[in-house]
Amino acid sequence: MKHSPSFARVLGALLLVAGAFVSADAQAHEFWLSPSRYRAAAGDTIEVSAHIGTGFRGELKPYAASRVVHFSLRHARSIDIANLARNGDAVMARFLLPDQGGALLAYEGNFADIELPGPQFDAYLALEGLEEPLAARRKAGTSLPGRERYARCGKTWISGADPGRLLAPAGLTFELTPLADPTRAPQVRVRATYRGRALAGALVRAWRRPLAPGEQPFDPAARDSVPPVAQARTDRDGVATLALSGAGEWLLSAVHMVPSADPQEADWESWWASLTFAREPLP
Repeated sequence: MKHSPSFARVLGALLLVAGAFVSADAQAHEFWLSPSRYRAAAGDTIEVSAHIGTGFRGELKPYAASRVVHFSLRHARSIDIANLARNGDAVMARFLLPDQGGALLAYEGNFADIELPGPQFDAYLALEGLEEPLAARRKAGTSLPGRERYARCGKTWISGADPGRLLAPAGLTFELTPLADPTRAPQVRVRATYRGRALAGALVRAWRRPLAPGEQPFDPAARDSVPPVAQARTDRDGVATLALSGAGEWLLSAVHMVPSADPQEADWESWWASLTFAREPLP
């Protein structure tokens, strides 16, 4: 299969940036929550794990209790589940669905540090659409290494009859919240919020993968990386409109970066927001 030169350049930059990371935590961009299935009946058991990777392919990230800032489950009621998993568990959450309404899991971790050589850091900023940090570095005329601390903010939706459980923010520092049920609509509108306020100009990208029978995800570590199939920037109300075509497992992801509140620790700090869900075939 032949790819266009522009695709090859983007893929090359992606591999360059990914290869520059040196720790297991930082060998990737997107972070997402992966449930054992995206739809289940009342009384069924759901397990959720976390993955870090590129192109909707990624390695399992074991649960690290010391990293948790927020971990909640919203179904018939909202529950803090940060203390329910054991440190090092491959499964971050395991629960019974109490009804047919659906369930939302939301997770936020604390900061981890990374440093990249200047050219690689600039390539990473360009790839992720982080225009303001890139412009600030260019204005300063710096090619110094980029010192960053980053945090992950992931949500996953197990579909049900009450999508209202998905449509309210979960209280993460940076998050993507749909304005309507994203599982069937031809266009998906999501609002990006940072510290509870709408964030304009954020680049939201979308990836799609097929699902196994029973609306179960295929093993993220055993599949190939794929490029994003849609992207859009948020407007002044923080809303991005994405034309999503096709059934299957979907990942929406965005990054927000600001100057670090602790310049001794890092120059920049970022949050990576994600949302996973499954779309049904449109009628």
